[in-house]
Amino acid sequence: MKLLQVFDPAMCCSTGVCGPDVDPALPRLAGFLSQLASTGVRVERYNLAHQPMAFVRNAKVKALLDAEGVAALPLFLVDGELQLKAAYPDTELYARWMAQAGSGAGA
Repeated sequence: MKLLQVFDPAMCCSTGVCGPDVDPALPRLAGFLSQLASTGVRVERYNLAHQPMAFVRNAKVKALLDAEGVAALPLFLVDGELQLKAAYPDTELYARWMAQAGSGAGA
């Protein structure tokens, strides 16, 4: 794993960790992304409300949005390949991605 791209639904800020009713998955995700980046993995995160062109420019993301709408979000691409859609990773998937990052293995 060299690149993890996250395509989030529209949120009030870049991480979604703001406002009075924060989804508990979002602080976990922010911490995980920081931890993953510290292993040398490039992390790119896009918010539909703030960076809509990133969603349009990525052919896989655009195709999923055309087919399924925003219900497909969030999307997680590892080295360009779709790994997860419509949900944030659980602890097991975090652990698997961290192991891949540590071993240099692909997705």
